[in-house]
Amino acid sequence: MVQKSKNIVNDAIIKDIGKTVHGLHYGSILITVHNARIVQIEVSQKSRFDDVWLLEGGGGI
Repeated sequence: MVQKSKNIVNDAIIKDIGKTVHGLHYGSILITVHNARIVQIEVSQKSRFDDVWLLEGGGGI
């Protein structure tokens, strides 16, 4: 029975990570592990302006 509850927890964590990846356009995801268990997910989202510079013909600030 313990194994089944571990699978439910693992599935929930994997689902949460998948949703996080799906919603992230640019950035990084840091997964923290303690004692062989995922205990935390940190998300760093970035804004990219490459398309703006392509429209304006390049340049810089």
